Amino acid sequence: MDYRAILRKYWGYEDFRGIQREIIESIGSGHDTLGLMPTGGGKSITFQVPALAMDGVCIVITPLISLMKDQVEHLRRLSIPAYAISSEQTHSEQVKILDNCIFGDIKFLYLSPERLSSPFFLTKLRHIKVSFITVDEAHCISQWGYDFRPAYLEISKVRRILTSCPVLALTATATPDVVDDIQEKLEFREKRVFSMSFRRKNITYTVRRTADIVHEAIHILERVEGSAIIYVSSRRKTKELSKILNSKGISATYYHAGLDIAVKNSHQNEWQLGERRVIVATNAFGMGIDKPDVRLVIHADVPSSLEAYFQEAGRAGRDGQRAYAVLLVMKSTNAVLKKRIAQTFPPKDVIRDIYEHLAYYYEIGVGMGKGHTFIFPVEKFCLTNRYSPFVVNAALHILDNCGYIYYQTEPDDRTRLKFILERDQLYTMREVSQEEDDLIQALMRQYPGLFSDYKLISERSLATSLATTPERVYMLMTSLRRRGIIDFIPPRAEPKLTYLIDRVDGKDVKINHKAYDDLRDVMSKHIDSVISYIKNTNECRQIQLVRYFGEKNFEDCGTCEVCLERKRNRLRGSDTAKRQETECQKHIMNLLSDGEKHSANELSHIPFNKTIVSGVVSDMIEKELIHSDSIFIWLAQKR
Repeated sequence: MDYRAILRKYWGYEDFRGIQREIIESIGSGHDTLGLMPTGGGKSITFQVPALAMDGVCIVITPLISLMKDQVEHLRRLSIPAYAISSEQTHSEQVKILDNCIFGDIKFLYLSPERLSSPFFLTKLRHIKVSFITVDEAHCISQWGYDFRPAYLEISKVRRILTSCPVLALTATATPDVVDDIQEKLEFREKRVFSMSFRRKNITYTVRRTADIVHEAIHILERVEGSAIIYVSSRRKTKELSKILNSKGISATYYHAGLDIAVKNSHQNEWQLGERRVIVATNAFGMGIDKPDVRLVIHADVPSSLEAYFQEAGRAGRDGQRAYAVLLVMKSTNAVLKKRIAQTFPPKDVIRDIYEHLAYYYEIGVGMGKGHTFIFPVEKFCLTNRYSPFVVNAALHILDNCGYIYYQTEPDDRTRLKFILERDQLYTMREVSQEEDDLIQALMRQYPGLFSDYKLISERSLATSLATTPERVYMLMTSLRRRGIIDFIPPRAEPKLTYLIDRVDGKDVKINHKAYDDLRDVMSKHIDSVISYIKNTNECRQIQLVRYFGEKNFEDCGTCEVCLERKRNRLRGSDTAKRQETECQKHIMNLLSDGEKHSANELSHIPFNKTIVSGVVSDMIEKELIHSDSIFIWLAQKR
């Protein structure tokens, strides 16, 4: 099979990178395969290329609707037939897509793991010719990982239907225990793992201790040029820190899951296009983000696992150029991390009480509610019942794991619309403009059934058919609603929850070990690993990280604060070295005395060995005598 020809035809690359070819040849030969590829390693190529070389549909299971959309749109731009099925679509839309998979020429079908529990889907699946199954973010299937999602366990059902169909599992972060668990949960016929090195030579990982997180973040931003991400732990902090940065002349925006879809997209685009240098975000900002020139990732709050930290820090330097990942810690950091365990796993009685209050909030009696879906306004619910949003969110995730509800926190970015007037009444209306009438006709033509129930509609699709803009469509819809002709529910940022079984009495809610005790133990181990990483000032930061992921080829990075301190200590060990340092600094100051930026390569002409020059440069940067962005070096401005 000429996989290179496919790569060249659709993506324009001459050859594969890293372990892409090995993975492609493995899955192409019908072997269950697990690929470990750090962020930016080119995961998509490993399943898209072999899928195009094989007969049938490649089913891609991925957790984020937004990620599905991006990949489907990208494939379609390449003239590759690809579709996604999600909760945003009507039943008839889903039927049409699945029928196309059976009778058409579709190559890729993207699904969320929750779709796999649908009996309707499983029935249709038996009639689809599937080339292989791709499980993206495969660590989500393992309870030993940092982002366990029970819905991923449904994949085993698909395997039992498609008995001869191989599985390709892909993830960017997995410890040896998680690697074994992924293969067990996905019922691999043989163990077959391909792994890239987790080592990112162009990223400097650093832990900085400070008494003032905000001041330190600003200080770092002033010293490191280029695009940056700052991760914080709460929605409130994103806006507050963004405001402070702007007041200091550092252009910034913010991002979190609770923002309206339009605002969220606007903020992300501003940063993506370079209109804003910094984006301050919660961990909702991450998966699917592809901006190669991020020079700096700062964690103003410490993540709860090294997997999460490594993945978020890995958003830096995807272009291969020098980048920095800085973890800011305070004296209280360890205590804060330990407290998170209790916050994430509230007492079982509290969870049962929240389940009861949900029923009161939505007026659901015992023995009722199965299959009902509700928009969940977190803040309103918490104010009404005097709960912390953090505790409520944690309790609902545990109830989800126990199978009582399905708690969907990803925003819904589609509009729902219904006609209020009957069809006959529409034809007798006189007070509508030509634009409004065109919209009404387009709605009836594109979305049958709007007179009986709310249907999902696309303002963008309507705008295309009417040769106008989505914004104009929205204004026309608002006008029609104001006059009682239609009703519509705009996109919502709030979570949704669905009752999976009829409501039971709160005292009868069973919270099993797998959903509570076992996961709490896993989180505790993750927290301990983070604390150990912070405390360990004797070992290179990069070595600590790659060893955590099971890598054994250790080599100091030479650039983290631990390595630099070790170098400085060695240099300071003799009078001769001190004299050399002084002379070396004079040479550097003389080189930069013209006030211009100089190429960092010019330092190689200074008559001292590389170790001394590197140590002196680091020391001078630390003392703010000079500045460097790894490409250029220049004299600091006198204050």
